[in-house]
Amino acid sequence: MALLLLIFPGLTLSAFSQKNHTPPSKVFSENLFHITEVMVTDVASPPAAARFYAYATLAAHLAWDQATGKSKNENLVSKTNIETFEFIGETGKNLIPEFVSVYAMLETGKKIMPSGKLLEAKQKALLSQFTKSKWISKKDIETNIEFAEKVSAQVLDLANTDGYKQLSALTRYTPNKNEGHWYPTPPAYMAPVEPEWRTIRTFFLTELRPYKPIPPAEFDLTEGSSFKNQLNEVFQVTSTLSEEQKLIANFWDCNPFMVSFSGHMAIGIKKISPGGHWMGITGIAVEKAKLTWREAIYIHSLVALGLHDAFVSCWEEKYDSDRIRPESAIQKYLSPTWRPLLQTPPFPEYTSGHSVISKTSAVILTNYFGDDFDFIDTSEVYFGLPERPFKSFSKAADEAAISRLYGGIHFRDAIEEGVKQGEKIGNYILDRTESNKISKR
Repeated sequence: MALLLLIFPGLTLSAFSQKNHTPPSKVFSENLFHITEVMVTDVASPPAAARFYAYATLAAHLAWDQATGKSKNENLVSKTNIETFEFIGETGKNLIPEFVSVYAMLETGKKIMPSGKLLEAKQKALLSQFTKSKWISKKDIETNIEFAEKVSAQVLDLANTDGYKQLSALTRYTPNKNEGHWYPTPPAYMAPVEPEWRTIRTFFLTELRPYKPIPPAEFDLTEGSSFKNQLNEVFQVTSTLSEEQKLIANFWDCNPFMVSFSGHMAIGIKKISPGGHWMGITGIAVEKAKLTWREAIYIHSLVALGLHDAFVSCWEEKYDSDRIRPESAIQKYLSPTWRPLLQTPPFPEYTSGHSVISKTSAVILTNYFGDDFDFIDTSEVYFGLPERPFKSFSKAADEAAISRLYGGIHFRDAIEEGVKQGEKIGNYILDRTESNKISKR
């Protein structure tokens, strides 16, 4: 609970009102954060974390709608590429939608993540909370758990066929030794992360080509070339950072692979993933807007599915262009002693993942909550950073994008083209789901 108080302002034990025997929707956000905690423990890669969020929140969404008698056409899954999904067809007055949705989400997280068994304790705590608060009758517990597990099994069947299990059998990535291409960066010199992520099934995008950005600036060290100008820009900008720019870079770092060295010992620094940051923002918006349970679950699921697709699209381009990182280029061609403010993530540079997924998320959230929905982002407080106010989701996405330049880990074209890429993806998702939208705020 102490951790949750930092991330979700206003959360107190007294929030669990027994009025009308209906749990507050905040219970959903709390338990979603438990899934985030497991991802942080597992050091889940950014695209893998988005996949975990997608299936976990989809389980919650499907459990709610099936428990309350909604038709398949009213559910988000009907707007996706999933064609063979069929509703369970079990509804009844003894099903508690709040319970089955959260339990199914935790069950899915438990089965899909490496350290998912940590969520068993959270499931027991959820059951205890619901029984003590009289939100569920003891005689209905078995029925509700069985239902939630059936829904989770449905979702896990989908996850088992999305290509994830085949990744390890694909040809391993080998760094290109020619100039201008990516190779491992200090301090850990990690192998590239998820080089074949393009093979994972998407939820909304039927093909990746329409969202492919223009090629990055050609590697050219001639003075006045686009690449050399951008190389110089990163070097110059990072040499004169203001305190505010440093704060912005660190606020949006979200690098689960950050490593600190003490002598010969490497120590992993626990950080939230980029997708986790935007799931946190979604929860903050849900609390401010006081959404109903179904609305809260729906928008979390929509953002999560969008994050997943955006990462698949971005990762395809990263390993197609295979571009060198600023750290490698500056140290080799400008200054061997230069260091970026942020640690360079272990994968190719173009396009900027933060730029792509932040814009996709902002497009979805802006359509749902409105253009001028201001909020205070407390997602990074747990990680020792102060809260930041934003006047809109678009402003937050813009800051997330430019933070990569301040951090010294991206060139400008990767940022700007990444924003365009993310916007295209977000708008396409809205086109496919507009008729299924629950509310527009």
